[in-house]
Amino acid sequence: MRNKWERLLEQKPIAIVDHLVGEAAKLFGEELRQWPPAIDEFDAQTGQALAELVRQHPTRPDARLYGEAFRLTRWDLSRDFDAVDDYWRNSRHLEAGLTMADKPMILFLTRFLCEQLLGLLEATQGRVNRPRLLEALALIERDFLARARLA
Repeated sequence: MRNKWERLLEQKPIAIVDHLVGEAAKLFGEELRQWPPAIDEFDAQTGQALAELVRQHPTRPDARLYGEAFRLTRWDLSRDFDAVDDYWRNSRHLEAGLTMADKPMILFLTRFLCEQLLGLLEATQGRVNRPRLLEALALIERDFLARARLA
């Protein structure tokens, strides 16, 4: 019978990029669960609009808003701009039971997710590429939505 150390030594090593994607997904997921999420940089106009949006939504938005933001972020990172255009042109968020008043929050959450993930791409000088960003997004989404169902 093998002991725990032998089993550990027999495991295949994890590539550093895989580990980084997993850790980044955990970090971004934690940031996303806080309301409002911490934003590092923004101009005065954006800051004013964000402050107003947070005043209108003092508690964390409904999980459906996040679901739509994950969908749009996936398309944005995949550069599927036709899907994004179709989504807004045909008000697809209404199909998820949301309203026109939810649009600014969906846009904010989508932009937040995109900026966080593209920041990782930039910080790693492209070593974490767009397909890897999509992997990170899937990990964040799975964890976030699972926790939202439990709450």
